[in-house]
Amino acid sequence: MALGMIEVFGFATAIVVADKMAKAADVKVVAIDKNKPAAGDDARVPLVMAIKIEGDVGAVESAIQAGKQEAELRGLYVTHKVIARQSPEIEWFAHLNALGKDKLR
Repeated sequence: MALGMIEVFGFATAIVVADKMAKAADVKVVAIDKNKPAAGDDARVPLVMAIKIEGDVGAVESAIQAGKQEAELRGLYVTHKVIARQSPEIEWFAHLNALGKDKLR
């Protein structure tokens, strides 16, 4: 099992990117979370969103590339990371979600 994470600017972008990744490969979207920047109370600072997915390594890498391409087309890509064979502790953290205080099912 691999964990993929991608950060983008904006809530709507996160939803579109998550949809693109879910359709691009056999992965499960496990969380969509907001990352509050240091100056997050300033309305001029854009909201950073993290989309977390799980699946086999090849599927996660493929989905992350599709999501990255979608975010870059909009000029709203931040960064991404794929962790192959995540530890149980990392898997637990990946399922945490501050958005609505729950995780997607």
